Amino acid sequence: MNMNGILAVLVFYPMIGGLLAWALRGCIKHENGTHARFFLTGSALVADIVAVTEFLLMLVLFIGSAQDAQESAVLSLTIPGVCGFGLHFTLDGFRLLYGLIAGLMWMMTALLCPQYFGNHEVGISETAHEEKEPSPDRFYVFFLLTLGATLGVFFSADLYTTFIFFEMMSFTSYVWVAHEENNAALRAADTYLAVAVLGGLVMLMGIFGVYHELGTLTISELSAAASAYENKPVLYALGCCMLVGFGAKAGAFPLHIWLPKAHPVAPAPASALLSGILTKTGIYGILVISCGLFLHDKQWGTLILIIGAITMFGGALLAVFSINLKRTLACSSMSQIGFILIGVGMQCMLGEENALAVHGTLLHMMNHSMIKLVLFMAAGVIYMNVHALDLNVIRGYGRKKPLLKVIFLIGALAIGGIPLFGGYISKTLLHESILEYGGGLIFRALEYLFLFSGGLTVAYMTKLFVAIFVEKNADDTLQKNYDEQKNYMNPMSTFALAGSALVLLVWGLFPHAIMDKAAELGQSFMRLEEFGHVVSYFSLKNLSGAMISICIGAVVYLFVIRTLLMKEVKQAAVPKRAKGGKAKKASSVRTAATREYINAWPSWLDLENLIYRPLVLQFLPFVFGAICHVLDVLTDTLVKLLIPVGHVAARLLDSLIDFSVVGLRKSVYKDSPLPHERPHGTVLTDAAGKVMNAFQRLANRTWRRKNPGTVDYQRELALRYDVWRESNTLIARSLSYGLLLVIIGFTLTLVYILWW
Repeated sequence: MNMNGILAVLVFYPMIGGLLAWALRGCIKHENGTHARFFLTGSALVADIVAVTEFLLMLVLFIGSAQDAQESAVLSLTIPGVCGFGLHFTLDGFRLLYGLIAGLMWMMTALLCPQYFGNHEVGISETAHEEKEPSPDRFYVFFLLTLGATLGVFFSADLYTTFIFFEMMSFTSYVWVAHEENNAALRAADTYLAVAVLGGLVMLMGIFGVYHELGTLTISELSAAASAYENKPVLYALGCCMLVGFGAKAGAFPLHIWLPKAHPVAPAPASALLSGILTKTGIYGILVISCGLFLHDKQWGTLILIIGAITMFGGALLAVFSINLKRTLACSSMSQIGFILIGVGMQCMLGEENALAVHGTLLHMMNHSMIKLVLFMAAGVIYMNVHALDLNVIRGYGRKKPLLKVIFLIGALAIGGIPLFGGYISKTLLHESILEYGGGLIFRALEYLFLFSGGLTVAYMTKLFVAIFVEKNADDTLQKNYDEQKNYMNPMSTFALAGSALVLLVWGLFPHAIMDKAAELGQSFMRLEEFGHVVSYFSLKNLSGAMISICIGAVVYLFVIRTLLMKEVKQAAVPKRAKGGKAKKASSVRTAATREYINAWPSWLDLENLIYRPLVLQFLPFVFGAICHVLDVLTDTLVKLLIPVGHVAARLLDSLIDFSVVGLRKSVYKDSPLPHERPHGTVLTDAAGKVMNAFQRLANRTWRRKNPGTVDYQRELALRYDVWRESNTLIARSLSYGLLLVIIGFTLTLVYILWW
């Protein structure tokens, strides 16, 4: 097979696997343990095999092509004739990195799925409502389809191919969000799909506009074509259209509304992929626009910085207030996307000297992907054993689970930007890019907001870790059950979580040997040729930024979360105890008090319910309905005014048409008189009539003597022939017949064009 064909295998092999998973659905084998129950279905087995082999294939390709990918694209593939433009794929350093990350994430989540769905189904069926969890087989099918579509996005060489797989990915991942099919899941899935579809349509308008104006959609050619294009306002408008679609998938403000809604209801393996990799397809598109159409454009960079700053701070603020584990991680994803957008904006602002911003952007993308893989899978382990996400319910679950505690801590320290972990490296690069630009008061404020948002990250991750792994649950019986639960992960799940955490830990411990090499490998995608100077990550200057964020996080945690976002709750009466530990008589009791987390975020301050749903479901229908009503009234009025005039005009036209038809019939198309009195028609009718008359005479002399026939068949056949001929003449001369032939001709022409 041609080496370039490996790109087709990487994209379409998971999709074929998804179809095979659908064919093998329903063959369920389950295995029980104390807690480590898992369902292994035919579709689950296919998903595991496909995900593992896809990662291994991507790893082999990475090892063999990494060196060449630093210089240029190492592979390219065109599949002509698909959707008119054909499909175009390419593989360079950036795409190689994200293909490898995607393969790793799908493999690890696939290994977690059997236990997750096995334990989750047990938990759901044991609830008071006796709700049945939908079969995981459907999830596995779309799990694999989405893998193929995601790689199709990352490997796309032109924007048209990007759009096709981008929309495919949106529709297949919709099933993840709607998986549980309850009201919350279906509502969140509706929001997710609405944002994806509307964003995709706006993005498609921008793509078509770019093709019309620049004459190309090839990503590698966009920069040269845009630099030669003079009508910048048009280009900005088209770029904004595409930004809407890509920004919606990335979870950027103000189209972030699906993130906090989708993650709490989606299965944890899906949440890890939605947050860790699908949002990066949106960032991929934003990078294509920013480094292609608007390379080193400060006006565009300013727009991206504004969106990034709001997204960064807004997501962190929502996470501080949230008391749902997966919702907190989802809001955290929104915030980290904001950090990445800051890097994209700084690339535009710094121009050709933007190595710090380029490396910070790429490394924080990769850091966030791997961090959310670890954190969401850890959240999945908690949920599949506790069947709850509220911090007050899962509080204390991990106190005596050292492995889970270490895994979660690695992810928390990394996303918090703590030195010696990967998040610190990428955030340091982004922070240094802001300092390098300078820019006066505005950029000084951006730096402060950057550090403060980093502090909020430390605060909400501290809240999660302390609540789950340090504090005790208010319910002593529940805490006892948590502490006694030992076999909470089977070997496959343990490998998935521990392996992912180990990769994340090693990645961060060797910034120059590993992270810098990765940044160098992917920088050409963002039009950076030279690596730039080597950064001393652990110098006092760079450490000071992280220390400021850590201090801010400590203050927010102690004086906001522990003080304002917690309240004392009285528990059930408990007997007082005398000295020596003996209980006093029952009448002598005390009221136990405990503190619990509260969500103080105003319920009305929800953009979806406050703005988007009223706008789409109420305001826009009202406005357009009013416009249509006004147009209807105007039309009725105009018709009433024009009816008298119309009647006169219609009668004149009718008379004119009648006069024309009669004139034509009396001249050019003069009718022939019907020959009702002709004794003969044609030679054939005359001969046939004679034969029939002879046959009639024979019958009259033999079997029809009592009732003889009297028809003159020569005359009868002649009359019938002349009537038929006259009718055909009239039809052939009519205008309707001519129009009918025209329509038939157009139809045949259209069929010919479409068929051949």
